[in-house]
Amino acid sequence: MTQDLSRIRAFVQVYEAGGFSAAARQYGRSKALLSKYVTDLENHLGVRLMNRTTRKLSLTEAGHQYYREVNDILRQLDDLDLTITDQSAEARGLVRISAPRNLGETVLSRALFAFLNENPQVSLDLRLEDRRVDLIAEEIDLALRISSMPDSSLIARKITDCPTVLVMSPGMIKEHGKPAHPDDLRGLPFIIDTNTQHQSTLRFEVDGQPQIVHVSGRVTVNSPVSVAEAAAAGLGFAGLPLYVGRDYIDRGELVPVLDDFMRESLAFQAVYPHRRHLPGKVRALIDFLVDWFAETTFQ
Repeated sequence: MTQDLSRIRAFVQVYEAGGFSAAARQYGRSKALLSKYVTDLENHLGVRLMNRTTRKLSLTEAGHQYYREVNDILRQLDDLDLTITDQSAEARGLVRISAPRNLGETVLSRALFAFLNENPQVSLDLRLEDRRVDLIAEEIDLALRISSMPDSSLIARKITDCPTVLVMSPGMIKEHGKPAHPDDLRGLPFIIDTNTQHQSTLRFEVDGQPQIVHVSGRVTVNSPVSVAEAAAAGLGFAGLPLYVGRDYIDRGELVPVLDDFMRESLAFQAVYPHRRHLPGKVRALIDFLVDWFAETTFQ
């Protein structure tokens, strides 16, 4: 098997380098050995893969087909080798992370800095911004998000649940009454967080059945902290991650409502591009966050 792989790699290396001499220089192997491996491979397959002249090397039709298939197989084998190596290697290198500003400035930063203390060979580039970044175009290794469903082009791993709460200011309750049923919310102003997926609907559960309430309001904002501030100012009721609303509730500036009917569930997720090979430093960080938040209440 090892000899077969050597022959296949020689074939790929010669083609990608543009010739036997170039491949010998690039990979530190003798031209004669590369030529022998390619000839052995052709004899084994019973078909010519390369057209050779003194000036030019090209693939036959069979060679093109074989190259496409084996090149993909070799990449998978290389990725597998890297994955196994990374599992036993110390985490090291730069990790670029994107996260919402309020999340990064509160519960997340403590976990990330604890990870750095345990992994001195890792460097961190933490970008806090309230927008959905393009992970591939902006070369981000990992996005940490609060959401109910990841982008279909990305891979997400749940780190922990993120409790949510529906809140109103005491002044708004005094004016409109404290709602006892989701239907009581109809017609009341809602503070819309544009970071959420269902901006104009709220999902509840009534008598075991899902119920949707359509909402609207004159305040639209892309920050859950600003949503909480607007709700505390009496401009409407709002849905918040509990870790954002907790201090407002403790101070009496916001009051939880309809807890028994809340159906919407969010998750704190690690999101990364679809790749065969996830770098060891990123995998180590995700594993650390899962363990960290298994012992730390996310609120």
